[in-house]
Amino acid sequence: MEGSLGFLFLTFLIIPLPHYFIFCTGHIDSKVRCIDSERHALLKFKQDLIDPSNWLSSWTIDGDCCHWVGVVCHNLTAHVQQLCLRTFHPSGGFESEEQYEALIFFGGKLNPSLLDLKHLNNFDLSFNNFSASPIPEFLGSIKSLTSLNLSNAGFVGVIPHQLGNLSNLLYLNLKSSIFPGLYVNNLQWLLGLPLLQHLDMSGIDLSKASDWLQLTNTLPSLFDLRLSYSQLPFIPPTLLVNFSSLLTLDLSENQFGNTLIPSWIFGLHNLVSLDLSENYFQGPIPIDLQNMTSLRLLDLSLNNFNSSIPNWLYSFSHLDFLNLRYNNLQGIISSDIGNLTSAISIDLSENELGGKLPRSLGNLCNLREIKLSSNKGGQEIFEILESLLVCLSDRLEILRLFNSQLYGHLTDELGLLKNLAVLDLANNSISGPLPLSLGSFSSLGYLDLSKNLFNGIVPQNFGQLSKLHTLHIESNMLEGAVSKSHFSNLTGLTTFFAFGNQLTLNVSHDWIPPFQLELLSLQSWKLGPKFPPWLCSQRYLLYLDISNTQISDVIPPSIWNLSSLFIYLNLSHNQINGEIPNNPSILSTSSVVDLSSNHFKGSLPYISSSVVVLDLSDNSFSKSISSFLCFKMNDSKSIGYLNLEKNNLSGKIPDCWMKWNSLVVLNLANNNFSGSFPTSIGSLTLLKSLHPYNNKFFGNFPSSLRNCEKLVIYY
Repeated sequence: MEGSLGFLFLTFLIIPLPHYFIFCTGHIDSKVRCIDSERHALLKFKQDLIDPSNWLSSWTIDGDCCHWVGVVCHNLTAHVQQLCLRTFHPSGGFESEEQYEALIFFGGKLNPSLLDLKHLNNFDLSFNNFSASPIPEFLGSIKSLTSLNLSNAGFVGVIPHQLGNLSNLLYLNLKSSIFPGLYVNNLQWLLGLPLLQHLDMSGIDLSKASDWLQLTNTLPSLFDLRLSYSQLPFIPPTLLVNFSSLLTLDLSENQFGNTLIPSWIFGLHNLVSLDLSENYFQGPIPIDLQNMTSLRLLDLSLNNFNSSIPNWLYSFSHLDFLNLRYNNLQGIISSDIGNLTSAISIDLSENELGGKLPRSLGNLCNLREIKLSSNKGGQEIFEILESLLVCLSDRLEILRLFNSQLYGHLTDELGLLKNLAVLDLANNSISGPLPLSLGSFSSLGYLDLSKNLFNGIVPQNFGQLSKLHTLHIESNMLEGAVSKSHFSNLTGLTTFFAFGNQLTLNVSHDWIPPFQLELLSLQSWKLGPKFPPWLCSQRYLLYLDISNTQISDVIPPSIWNLSSLFIYLNLSHNQINGEIPNNPSILSTSSVVDLSSNHFKGSLPYISSSVVVLDLSDNSFSKSISSFLCFKMNDSKSIGYLNLEKNNLSGKIPDCWMKWNSLVVLNLANNNFSGSFPTSIGSLTLLKSLHPYNNKFFGNFPSSLRNCEKLVIYY
């Protein structure tokens, strides 16, 4: 389910402690000391754990285990009742690299000494990394357990049927995010868990469990069932269900295929949360859903529903979260949407809905998320803002209206939505200057104004958006100078796309930005003539496009050193000169490299097997291509597009094409190659386009080229 609010609604409230480590809760009388046998059992357990950060330093041989980190004892008997060694990722992300590096996971293996904890009822190892090892069978012998949480702990392999011996279990969470990860041969062992209330097997391969529904239906106390992304083999259309206690049902991301929502779901009248997203259900939104009036969360996104939004849905006054995105819904959004008075999040994006957004949307005073992108609205942006300001000025956090045929000017009234964290107005026809109020948002983290008609300058107070991590202003008509003041407090900025404008970067030679970017595109800015030295300070760049930026300089060695991280690099259409170091470590992870239309010289560089697109055309590379083509002949190349046109390359084409078998386009035109093509070029069976013209080749093409059935040769 998209969106943090919906996620928080569906999970237990977790309060992050320092270093994102979650402990059990409980209080112990200072006079109560732990039992010796249980202390020894815990110390044995610790011996087999990998604890890189020494979190368990308090676990000492002469210590009181009832006061150890992650351990909770009974207040009277001193028996160990809870063992919680969960590593927690904050939902808002990490505020710094240092915070992420401080997060070290437990690993190793689980020692059977846990069997000596006869009164253990809560065991939580979630969000760790147990090195792709299986869940140990002995856990099924800790009969006292009422709660077992192994979610996202790195376990793989078959889930042991011995877990079915935990007859007192109320809570079982085995959720996995590893693929391939955990799987079951069957779910018969669930029959041994008659008291189970919460079951989460999301991300586990349940494809062999054809009777999954019949078996979960035997759990009379179940109120929370989550089987998202579980490769469920089949969803029965009808069944006499006994889910009288069920409050939450999540069957999302199982891609059941073009079928209807099964009728038995409509009989679950007590459901509070229903997530059927990404299952390719089809037809109109079923009318039988109208009886499920207890719902507070309804997610039908990423399906193939093709009706209008039924009017009865607007009567769900208790609904907090409604997600219908990525369907084929048509018609208009009725003014009755104003009856969803409890709504916190509404997502109707990526449909075929038309008409103006009703003003009644602004009466939903609890709304914090509005996502209505990629519909056929066609409306002036000011009308929408005017509606939202009725009662949402201090509540709305997320507003996504990209690709919605909006027009008009963005006015300073936007600043009245003072708690916005996400604003996405991309791909519309909004015009005029950027309002100064855009720089006043204290919580704004994501801003996308790309592909509009904004003109004028970029306001300097953009530099005050201290929470901003993503900024898109590309493909507008902005102009003028951008100075260091525009970035003064953007310490968290990681993504900056601003190409397709007429902007000039005006900073001093010794300027060091306050941010560390990962994605940067400044295509067609004026950055040159010197190579921007501040780029050398960006240690985490993955995507860099500074093409057509009037640079006529050499690339500093420090940039080549950083290039081992680049996935995308575009320096084309400049006047960059010098040689590319022949170092296999440069560009070692790149997928796309475009250095075309520059003045590079010397030999062609070694190229990583990860490169898919390589354009070195219109430069001054010279000499033979033998070392380039035949380097690391044991490594297959991934490259599909290779353009060496318009250089000074010469000599014969070597017989080294066997490992270049992903090539689709090969351009060798306008060089000084001689001789004939070798036989191995026929191994390029995917080749569709070959450009050999304006060289000194002679003779016939080898007959092996007949293997290239879709080949077109351009003379």
